[in-house]
Amino acid sequence: MTVVKSPLSDSDQRVTGNALQSALVDLLDLSLVAKQAHWNLIGPRFRSVHLQLDEVVSNARAYADTVAERASALGINPDGRAATVAKTSGLPDFPSGWVRDTEVIEALVASFAAVIDRMRERVAATERPDPVTQDLFIGITAELEKEAWMFQAENAR
Repeated sequence: MTVVKSPLSDSDQRVTGNALQSALVDLLDLSLVAKQAHWNLIGPRFRSVHLQLDEVVSNARAYADTVAERASALGINPDGRAATVAKTSGLPDFPSGWVRDTEVIEALVASFAAVIDRMRERVAATERPDPVTQDLFIGITAELEKEAWMFQAENAR
């Protein structure tokens, strides 16, 4: 059933929809990884990293909502169900149990790198089919790169 009429052609909608869906899943997973880290963080930098992880969760959820609403506006059904996220996320696994602050930071740097690499692919993929979605991806990618830089600076030697 088609409820929302897309301004895109079928083929452009398909490309854009795939990009939006994969971005949604990665961003939702990033929020879950950051929350898992938040709950299981230990170490001397607990407080500062704990608060920084809350920012990641909040930002990733906001980005995910923006992506899902863009998909809906284009007549594409966003799928943020847990099973879909678990099956299709491109993020590396996060360790279970207590995790030292330095290891949490390394894991977040790896998660950001995975999301950013995939976001940059989406930027390229949506250039022709939907420059509006591409612009959305560019803005989100810039913010993710800023957050990644801050985590990388945490463990700089």
